[in-house]
Amino acid sequence: MPSSLHNRVVDSLGRRIAEGELAAGTVMRAESLERELGVSRSVVREAIRVLQSIGLVESVKRVGVRVLPMAEWNVFDPQLIGWRLAGSGQGAQLRSLTELRSAIEPMAAELAASVAPQDISAELMAVAARMRSIGRAGDLDAFLELDIHYHRLVLRASGNEMFAKLDEAIGAVLTGRTELGLMPTHPHEDALQLHVDVADAIQGGHPMRAREAMDLIMRRTIAEVESVWSATPRLYF
Repeated sequence: MPSSLHNRVVDSLGRRIAEGELAAGTVMRAESLERELGVSRSVVREAIRVLQSIGLVESVKRVGVRVLPMAEWNVFDPQLIGWRLAGSGQGAQLRSLTELRSAIEPMAAELAASVAPQDISAELMAVAARMRSIGRAGDLDAFLELDIHYHRLVLRASGNEMFAKLDEAIGAVLTGRTELGLMPTHPHEDALQLHVDVADAIQGGHPMRAREAMDLIMRRTIAEVESVWSATPRLYF
């Protein structure tokens, strides 16, 4: 099965569901999808399995494939996050992930300052220094890669395996923010310094300093992007 065909079908259906074009309760038939998308039954079947794993659809015997309500979705799945960021759900998705980060990352930084192994804290400090250099140079692609690595290291350094598993979701929102043009070409010096401050506090074993510096990063992030979601209603399940 050509992976490009498989990915195209997953992406097409996933985006339409995330966008609401295929609303909850909509029933799709495999043979109709074959004709519409111009692919084989096996490609459709494998794509549906991926969508099922994200909680977007369910297979119902003698009925077809039914689109599930948002309450059933795995909202932490990176693909789903990407689809929502690319569509009309952009504001709600960006707000939810930014608020999640604001709740988790300061705590992760505090824990890391108490328990992080020396090799991880040293790597974090090196990445923070590199971020400052690359940020000043205006290389957004390289900066994004470092930024994702930095925040993954903080989560990992916390020693909390559940925090660490949020790395893909946080990576997805950092990527989305850059792709949506919500990052300045040259990150602010204050933001660059705060990343160094967090790393320094973690390496030096200062939990409250680490937490406070990370909290400032998160508050700055909210201030920079909250205009995207200011008119977006909240979702209640």
